[in-house]
Amino acid sequence: MTNGTDHTLTAAPEEERTIVVERVIEAPRERVFEAFTQVRHLARWWGPKGFSTTTSAFEFAVGGEWHFVMHGPDGTTYPEWISWTAIEPPSRIALVHGERPGDPNAFTSTFTFDDDGAATRLRLRTVFRTKEQRDEAVLRFGAIEGARQTLARLAADVLGLATQAEVR
Repeated sequence: MTNGTDHTLTAAPEEERTIVVERVIEAPRERVFEAFTQVRHLARWWGPKGFSTTTSAFEFAVGGEWHFVMHGPDGTTYPEWISWTAIEPPSRIALVHGERPGDPNAFTSTFTFDDDGAATRLRLRTVFRTKEQRDEAVLRFGAIEGARQTLARLAADVLGLATQAEVR
């Protein structure tokens, strides 16, 4: 700030607005990538432990949207919306995620799928608009642990180690 009248806000550096979670899944990346492509797959694993997902609209294509509701284990419902911004089979998916189209608090996420021997190294990188938004997601909503649980449910589903009831 140069003087008392300059109220320009400076965005926090991207690394201060970012969450990164990784997991190695003992399956080929084509199989892990496929778990993102159809509602029947997503319904089995999307969300942290104890959550379920109900989809009202789904189009897996760049510019396509996924409208769904996450149901928490306590009965709370969370309206959700995703728009796919990049799909590069089987290596990368990018998206915008919020409560609804035009959500001013929407954030971006990128999933990258890398070969790790016979396994897949899945990396989730989420960037929030502000550091405060990121901090709230971490502290109030448990975003890091929620992401870890979501990727664990994905791994269990891809490996066929859990039934739908077990991963909820």
